[in-house]
Amino acid sequence: MAPRKIKNIWFVSREYDGLAGAGGVKDVCRQLAEALGKIAKVSVIMPCYGFLSPKLLGFKVKASLAVTMNYATQDRQEEVVIWGKKTQAMGSGEVTIYLVDSPRFRDKQAVYTYTVAEEKLDPFKRAGEGHYDYFTMNILLQKAALCYLMYRHERPDIIHCHDGHTALIPPMAREIDGFRHFFRDTGFVVTIHNAGIGYHQEVGDLPYAQAITGLSRGFINKNLLNGDFDPFIAASRSCILNTVSENYARELRETDEDELTGWLGHFLMSRGIKIKGITNGINPADFDSMKPDKIGLPAPFSVAKGDLEGKRICRAELEKSLAKKEFKGISQHGCLDAGKNRPLLTVIGRFSSQKGMDKFVEALHLLLPVEKNFQALILGSGEKRIAQGLISLTNEKAYNGRICVLEGYDPQLAHKVYAAGDFFIIPSQYEPCGLTDYIAQLFGNLPIVHHVGGLVKVVDGQTGFAYQEHSAKALITAIRRALSFYHNKPAQIATMQKKAVHTIAKQYTWDKIMLRYMELYQEAVDQK
Repeated sequence: MAPRKIKNIWFVSREYDGLAGAGGVKDVCRQLAEALGKIAKVSVIMPCYGFLSPKLLGFKVKASLAVTMNYATQDRQEEVVIWGKKTQAMGSGEVTIYLVDSPRFRDKQAVYTYTVAEEKLDPFKRAGEGHYDYFTMNILLQKAALCYLMYRHERPDIIHCHDGHTALIPPMAREIDGFRHFFRDTGFVVTIHNAGIGYHQEVGDLPYAQAITGLSRGFINKNLLNGDFDPFIAASRSCILNTVSENYARELRETDEDELTGWLGHFLMSRGIKIKGITNGINPADFDSMKPDKIGLPAPFSVAKGDLEGKRICRAELEKSLAKKEFKGISQHGCLDAGKNRPLLTVIGRFSSQKGMDKFVEALHLLLPVEKNFQALILGSGEKRIAQGLISLTNEKAYNGRICVLEGYDPQLAHKVYAAGDFFIIPSQYEPCGLTDYIAQLFGNLPIVHHVGGLVKVVDGQTGFAYQEHSAKALITAIRRALSFYHNKPAQIATMQKKAVHTIAKQYTWDKIMLRYMELYQEAVDQK
């Protein structure tokens, strides 16, 4: 019997680039959806957060539904409105986006955490902390997605669930009457974008979990990790489970790095569950340095052809902007001396221990006094102690003009930093995949990475620089090696820059990665 052709794919996600995002999930969802849209019907359903205005964005109301959302001591429902709109970016496939609109989502001004503005209105909602009703938000999204599909009488070939926020769709669709029968021919894939502790979306109140999901007490009790009901564990027997790089999947199964997940990978392996790995891709056209107007750069350049004069202009213009402190909404600390022709180390990302920024702060404190021939530019925000450690360096008179910290984030400013930099530091403690190494490479900014998870796609000495031990000492050694190449082997640096871009084009575009997901979808349909 011939395998069933995959024609209809639905994504369920808390993030989607261009609408709402807090990390790499938004990029993966949009880029994979648009790649798949060239060969199948693709739809995405996600929350309508308070910072989104569906009418202004061109969405139209498609349905109003009542979703059962019982508490342990109360039978209850929540009303949702579904908005929809078709989208198509140049060169990509058509994707239909649906927004789940409800007071519970409208109340939120950020995807996962409370904002400063929310804290000012209600001190209980502390800025930076996760939403108190995170689990209820997740269940509302997942049930609304299943209910809306039933309302439409639409049975997708595949429902692709992104991260723990949506991982309970497969067990609910397989275990609950009504859902079970309607979705009997649908296959499910759950992608673990981050398996780290704090990312599972687990819940410890088991009666509450039973009531709001509609799953049986027996099912709840059989799917615990460290005493909590864990969506990834619950999903594992009713879906294909994958993560976003082959090496991260291996680390979860075979190494002590799995301790950072609460031993999720080893627990699944003890149940005979395999976690597959597919390394994320990227759309090079989104970061085309030959089209500077599109991405906010002052001049074009081509890394693939070795034409980097425009890259030097980009750096000079950024240095001028920093001198004038032109970036609104960004808190600038320190500056960069212009025209010094010193190699520029760059960082863009979250100031957190998971991202290894504590090691980078330590490395800078040790490196700046002894290696005087480099500059550093950091863009991001996060943990106060890490931010303060970086800012303290900008206040040192001896380092004036050598280090600049930009607190906050702006996508066009990020492009300017990528384009200006010579080396891009990624010192993550663990990294499921990583997309910033791709972006940096496309801008001729060679990554210096801790060789873990998906960062092993950076080939040491060929497409970047890598080190093995998660320590400031190892990071310093790698930076010094990169600086030595810059000063003593410029031709080799140029060769590495070109090879990095060619490797992405050959192996890591979404048009290629998408085909591997189609194989995964076929497996999910075949095993249902």
